Amino acid sequence: MLSFEENEQLVRTGPGTPMGTLMRRYWIPALFSTSLPEPDCAPVRVKLLNEKLVAFRDTDGRIGLFDERCPHRNASMFFGRNEENGLRCVYHGWKFDIEGNCVDMPSEPPESNFKRKVKIESYPCMERGGVVWAYMGPAELKPAFPELEWTLVPESHRFATRHIQECNWLQAFEGGFDTSHVSFLHRGDVPAGGDRVLPQRYEVLPKEFGFVSAAGRAGKPGELNWMANVMFMPFHKLISRHGGPDAAIGAHAWVPVDDENCMIYSIEYHPERPLREKEMERSKNWRYIHAEPIPGTDRTVANRSNDYLINRGVQKSGKSFTGMPGFGVQDCGIQESMGSISDRTREHLGRSDTVVIRLRRQLLEALNSMAQGLPLPGMRPESYRVRSAGFTLPESESFESSVDDFIRADARAPEAA
Repeated sequence: MLSFEENEQLVRTGPGTPMGTLMRRYWIPALFSTSLPEPDCAPVRVKLLNEKLVAFRDTDGRIGLFDERCPHRNASMFFGRNEENGLRCVYHGWKFDIEGNCVDMPSEPPESNFKRKVKIESYPCMERGGVVWAYMGPAELKPAFPELEWTLVPESHRFATRHIQECNWLQAFEGGFDTSHVSFLHRGDVPAGGDRVLPQRYEVLPKEFGFVSAAGRAGKPGELNWMANVMFMPFHKLISRHGGPDAAIGAHAWVPVDDENCMIYSIEYHPERPLREKEMERSKNWRYIHAEPIPGTDRTVANRSNDYLINRGVQKSGKSFTGMPGFGVQDCGIQESMGSISDRTREHLGRSDTVVIRLRRQLLEALNSMAQGLPLPGMRPESYRVRSAGFTLPESESFESSVDDFIRADARAPEAA
């Protein structure tokens, strides 16, 4: 279990908190590019790491992301006019460019130079993989963008969705790496037979980008079937490939909105070819994953307020272990049931929690490195050139000495136009 102090370090992400400071050293998904479909379109609200922000696309197509509060009288810039390469507050007409500079202050006398003394807190952005990414840390420490493979492939090679989860980012992130829950929580929703085979071995290998975790399940006599997942700092996962070397790869990112909500980005992609309709089916069929979204929101129909549409009849029949409709609903429902912020001082962890324990240690070690001014994991963009994998090894063969041959992705994918 974690101490109360350690738990607080990991779950709080607001300005000035240890984890908030760490996350601000990385590029963070803020919104889909399609949310800002054209130059001078309407601005949108964004909340990241407990900060209320506004995003807009200026006349030249560049993305701006800054504090929602106008520095004049704290009026919301969401109501601003997006015009002529800037967002203008409708209260008194103050206008700011994407770098937060005040470029017009019509409420002041023409001879005033006051506008040169006023800025709005802004964050640099870039677009990769159909997502707007923000860097919220110190300018002098800004890293190059990580070479996450799914952000580099053409648009036809990937499909992405997102939804909000009503709990702290860490318990959702941990749920993504919880190895043994699939055999229970998702029983009835995974391929026949695969939901009842518990892992025999667990492996977690530290890497420059984070770690590789895997569970080995019994296969043919003398063999283990390994499913290797990849953890990228600070909140990314590549899901082990099912269905052979030509199968699509799944990716997730658990992005803190505030301390009691997170945004989950879910991506299916293929490094070499366009996705087939069958490969996008689960992502497109929201009812299967986490129920359909409430129109105009990132909140799903199955949620805490309606007990995630649990069907006790289906649960009792054995068709579904939980009676909740699909992977995402099941994950959200159980993770949210742990409380908005889980009290980890009450836990009792076992061998099957190996990966969760390592995940927490990885984050605590990163916080310690930051506090000492040491290099952080995942700062070298090319270190992200790996893939998740599923493969079989003889029981006698070392997982550690073999795994790199299966997860390597040396060939850089072409960047989408």
